[in-house]
Amino acid sequence: MAKLKLSHIYKVYENGHKAVNDFSIDIADREFIVFVGPSGCGKSTTLRMIAGLETITAGDLFIGDTLVNDMEPKDRDIAMVFQSYALYPHMTVYENMAFGLRNRKMPEEEIKERVMKAAKILDIVDYLDRKPKQMSGGQRQRVALGRALVRDPKVFLLDEPLSNLDAKLRATMRSEITALHKSLNTTFIYVTHDQVEAMTMGTRIVVMKNGYVQQIDSPMNLYNYPYNKFVAGFIGTPQMNFFEVALMRTGDNTVVTFKNGDSITVPYEAVSKIDNSYLNAGKSVVFGIRPEHIELSRDGFGLKFVITNIEHLGNETIIYGKLGDQLGEFTMKDEGDGIIVKLVDNDEFEVGDVVNAMPKLNKLHFFDAETEITLIRNIPEYNTVTAEISGNRFKAFGSEAVMPPVIAAAAEGERSVDLVIPPQAIVRGGDFRLKVSRIEKTEGKNLAYLENGDRYLFAVVDDGVSAGEDYSFSLLYDKIGVRAEEKQLLAPLGDEVFLEGRFSKKEKRENGERVIHFFYDICGYSVEAAKEHGYKINSIDGDNCYTYTYRFAINRDKLRLVQDNGLNAVIVEKLDYGNVCFAKAKTDDGQEFLIKVDKDFNGQQVRVAFDSTDLSVYSTRIDMILC
Repeated sequence: MAKLKLSHIYKVYENGHKAVNDFSIDIADREFIVFVGPSGCGKSTTLRMIAGLETITAGDLFIGDTLVNDMEPKDRDIAMVFQSYALYPHMTVYENMAFGLRNRKMPEEEIKERVMKAAKILDIVDYLDRKPKQMSGGQRQRVALGRALVRDPKVFLLDEPLSNLDAKLRATMRSEITALHKSLNTTFIYVTHDQVEAMTMGTRIVVMKNGYVQQIDSPMNLYNYPYNKFVAGFIGTPQMNFFEVALMRTGDNTVVTFKNGDSITVPYEAVSKIDNSYLNAGKSVVFGIRPEHIELSRDGFGLKFVITNIEHLGNETIIYGKLGDQLGEFTMKDEGDGIIVKLVDNDEFEVGDVVNAMPKLNKLHFFDAETEITLIRNIPEYNTVTAEISGNRFKAFGSEAVMPPVIAAAAEGERSVDLVIPPQAIVRGGDFRLKVSRIEKTEGKNLAYLENGDRYLFAVVDDGVSAGEDYSFSLLYDKIGVRAEEKQLLAPLGDEVFLEGRFSKKEKRENGERVIHFFYDICGYSVEAAKEHGYKINSIDGDNCYTYTYRFAINRDKLRLVQDNGLNAVIVEKLDYGNVCFAKAKTDDGQEFLIKVDKDFNGQQVRVAFDSTDLSVYSTRIDMILC
């Protein structure tokens, strides 16, 4: 049995096409992981890299604790089941299952024991003397599974194994493969384009699109909390309905207005995690609702639509419609006007009926119209809070506070600004105080709803905070952004410093042997690179790696001031964020970066050092992390 770790895996072909981009996942021992996505999304390519059938362009693949990037497929202790079964037509079932073991020179008695054990598990004992052409598709699939099973591998890889079967047999085989996983207690990685297979089989699902991972989560979390519009539309049958809408907060309610002018009203509590900037009809928003989360009535409130088609599926009825009360000309799905509703045990509606659709208020989804990322996260990405400015002070949260010099400089000339505050940038302190409305446990953290007028301020708090108390807090100003009328005045600081440099090697004689050392060179400062990273960069870029420019991402907290042997830089200015101070430094070749300093720092020139373990290396030719 084995765990797997894929760290920043890329697959880039010679023509520059990136089939897999920055794929990272930790797969626990005995997990059933499903890769799902449309054709060409990179799921099978990723599986083939795990199997060793495709080379890895960049990144690390571990099976157990062993790095297997350059290990032959036969040595990885994995077994793969292919879509085409890949059985030898001239061999019997027994011979097909025994073939791989005989190539390993395994004793015939042990081969027989393993084949019979697998045949009993898969219920194909009676077919061991048959050849594949004498068997049905489902039976051939069992043989393909049995050929993998006899090897007793650490990991099973299954590449769309059910795609050639009919619907009824697929349902049967889904159940059998799930039961097989539970009985074997080993790791399964399963590739499919069928979201029903993914939802019913996987303990976790990896949703992919165009080579990028969109979301990794449990089946129900993908269904209930999709990260973006693509995941929301891909998971679920029929797919989620999407509409362009505008939101307008009015007191305790929010009006959701559709393109045709219709609207529905939902309580503010249902959308309270949506940032304030979206609740004033200023931004276009995509509203999503699943067909099974819509209730229909002939009278009452909701979206009015005319029924264009009905599908009766026994206990379920799928109703297709068009927003408005006129049938008119209708192609099967007018973009932005079509609606699908799924009902259970209901046959009271007919084509041509005009009905009202009311979404269930606890099942609403909203997405940014441009990024398509969800606007309702378990932990909101940020809070937008308006601050009134007077001199060097600002008023927010019902209190006044002195603006840190950096914030004051960014807001100079403004009468008010919007502070963009991540929940994690709100910490215990004495600057502000708000009442805790409630505490929500989510993602292993405590999310506090702080009452800020008629809205909430969301903060991640410790276990000692409880509902009803007054929470005193301060802000980590280096983590917040400042905007005025949608113009960014100040961006939050990230955790990394980015500098460009080169990669080099030196050969030395040590104890009579030639030893190669690799270095990262940034404006005259050289840091020795780990040998495995040096060889990795060389294997990816070849000998051209010594002529290319690379981008180095350095952990800001790991930068340290030294007296000598460091990166030389002059101080351009000192930046006081109140909670922390930084010096803006410029290297001899004109690159600028920020380094954390004490409040009494007044130096004019510095030397900065860091270790190779504190940085990551990026290609400047292809958007790709190398190590």
